Amino acid sequence: MRHTKSNRWDIFCKIVDNYGDIGVCWRLSQQLAHEHNLTIRLLIDDMASAKKIITNLDISKQSQLINGVQVCVWPTLKNTATADAADVVLETFSCALPDFYLQQMVQQDSIWINLEYLSAEKWVSDFHAKPSPQATLAITKHYFFPGFKDDTGGLIRERELITERNIFTNNKEKQFQFWQKIGIYGADNFTADTVKISLFCYAQANITGLIESLVTTNQCTKLFIPFNSAIAISLEKLVDIKQHNLNGIHRGNLTIHLLPFLSQADYDCLLWACDLNFVRGEDSWIRAIWAEKPFIWQPYIQSDETHILKLKAFLDLYLSAATSEISTLINESQLAWSSADTTTQMPINHLIEQLPAIQNYAKKVTKTLMLQPDLATKLMIFSENLAKNKV
Repeated sequence: MRHTKSNRWDIFCKIVDNYGDIGVCWRLSQQLAHEHNLTIRLLIDDMASAKKIITNLDISKQSQLINGVQVCVWPTLKNTATADAADVVLETFSCALPDFYLQQMVQQDSIWINLEYLSAEKWVSDFHAKPSPQATLAITKHYFFPGFKDDTGGLIRERELITERNIFTNNKEKQFQFWQKIGIYGADNFTADTVKISLFCYAQANITGLIESLVTTNQCTKLFIPFNSAIAISLEKLVDIKQHNLNGIHRGNLTIHLLPFLSQADYDCLLWACDLNFVRGEDSWIRAIWAEKPFIWQPYIQSDETHILKLKAFLDLYLSAATSEISTLINESQLAWSSADTTTQMPINHLIEQLPAIQNYAKKVTKTLMLQPDLATKLMIFSENLAKNKV
């Protein structure tokens, strides 16, 4: 007979590309361990890639305890230490669990939850928490969809995140220390009208068009780019990145600052410190929402422009209470940024002019979303209800 409290969880993560999978899994693993007192094993198929997010990971080890989470190499052999299935098994993004582990789950009578990608599409509510009996296994998988509505799985949000954000945004000294930490030493000279923009995007984005537009803005603009090879290719067409130094690369009213790959905590601070954030995928998208700042989201590129449908579904939800002016401006900006047509220009000057009004609206949406339970809490409630039904 199963206890209604299932304390041992295994979270499987297959890193496909762009670090979004491991970013979500690492945040969620830590939150479940710290806030819900669970024993968490995070099983990863690509430890070298995971180290970009879990910076103190030792890739030579099969298993190690980091920040309260047991991080393990994805099990491939039946005699590995990770072969014993947990009470609750979280299969993230349909990553396909090992066959021998599935057999262990059947014997253990594990709860099996597939955590899906975040979407604002209307069908998500209909499929959330639905069971999927397996034809060849005596076990049922349940699909769990993160989302923006009460009848979905919620969004990742740590218990102290909003408090930490407010402390940071209300403390000039903390902000100054942060800029110094990431190599920006002239932050004390930022004027009141300096527009600070962070840029995190896929290679398909029209980075060239954005930078050329920012060069001609009427205000002093700082563009902060967590650096990667994809962005380097686009930047090299515009500027000599070898000239980058502590003062950045200057073109007109624009200064470009290339940043190192940031930790998740430092990336949160970057979002909090900027006036406008360009984000992508899932992890940075959610963090931009909690930053309570204006943002432009680039969904993961899919064939047949399926990603545009996802973007429009989100915009319909996000802008449901916006004025017609703000709604039109954000819609045009968001769709232009994700358009495959690089001649489509984003109204960046108008966007910058309207940042105060857009930020006021962003605060309202964020506060509304904060009223809902977070993803980890909803997962806990869901798993405990499934466990009770097994008794």
